[in-house]
Amino acid sequence: MSQGVLEDIRSKALGGKRLDRDDGGLLLTEAPLLELGALARDVRFARLPERVVTFVIDSNPNYTNVCVTDCQFCAFYRKPGDPEAYTLSVEEVLARVASAARRGATTVLLQGGHNPALPLEYYLTLVRETRRRFPEITPHFFTASEIRTMAQVSGLAVGEVLDRLWEAGQRTLPGGGAEILSERVRRRIEPKKGGPDAWLEVHREAHRRGFKSTATMMYGHVEGPDDVLDHLDAIRELQDVDGGFTAFVPWSFKPGNTLLEKWIKEVKGPNPYLRMLAVARLYLDNFPHVQASWFSEGKRAGQIALHFGADDWGGTLFEENVHKAADYVNTVTVEELVTLIREAGFTPAQRTTTYEILRTF
Repeated sequence: MSQGVLEDIRSKALGGKRLDRDDGGLLLTEAPLLELGALARDVRFARLPERVVTFVIDSNPNYTNVCVTDCQFCAFYRKPGDPEAYTLSVEEVLARVASAARRGATTVLLQGGHNPALPLEYYLTLVRETRRRFPEITPHFFTASEIRTMAQVSGLAVGEVLDRLWEAGQRTLPGGGAEILSERVRRRIEPKKGGPDAWLEVHREAHRRGFKSTATMMYGHVEGPDDVLDHLDAIRELQDVDGGFTAFVPWSFKPGNTLLEKWIKEVKGPNPYLRMLAVARLYLDNFPHVQASWFSEGKRAGQIALHFGADDWGGTLFEENVHKAADYVNTVTVEELVTLIREAGFTPAQRTTTYEILRTF
């Protein structure tokens, strides 16, 4: 990439002009990484001038690992009838919510497999009882594909399921299950989940009803630059409509114990973590926040990410089992998290699920 081309992109990004797909392709494949990071940092401070980095105190339990979708990248799921399959009762799930509440959590991100044996009322009861028993906890429950499973089992439309969840007290959705919003990639790694619109429809309908959600991306498997741009274009276009996304959260694929593990040794995605964060900050001009995934990339990488356009540190994740199933484990305390943010040169601030500041350290 010539210096002149990078300067043109810099001028557009700092001048508030939207980058086009050609710009995105150049940033993904040709821009020098350190110069790209410096530009992403400048754009981050142009949009968010204060040197504040937010985090949420949260936990990420699972209610079932039973799943019929057979995603090739997932080490967590078990088919119905498998000796290792489990489904927790409502009270068992609420015990995990109670444990998170005792440790100061304000968000519980609950997700699980696609279990056709669970009725819609199971999910609605989880939301209602979390709201009733733990008013300090935001039930950040159920990914798009889980909501589609609820719709299939109940015979309701996706929008009707979301209406029922809203009535039960839910107001936010996690962004998991997006992987890469590319027809080609989704056919390869998760053919039973459907194409990109299977995920986009749920978030589109949720945003229309007033829900807030995150947008995620799991990269580093079979995708190429065009697939990444398909993903970024799709969420940017949806964000233009209702502004329902609070943040973009990328993380790298963890191949351990997955069906994709052996194949991935030969074909790997070309997009390393810091480049992905920086491009996201520049390309997703309508996303207020970009999250540094310390959990999936490591704590030191998380610190560096704060200088590549990220402004949020994610959560404490007191409990997490999906990455653990792929033999990847990373933990942190609130005190360590605060120290890591300070060491990186920023002011730590605890936030809610929807990015209201609760306290500054």
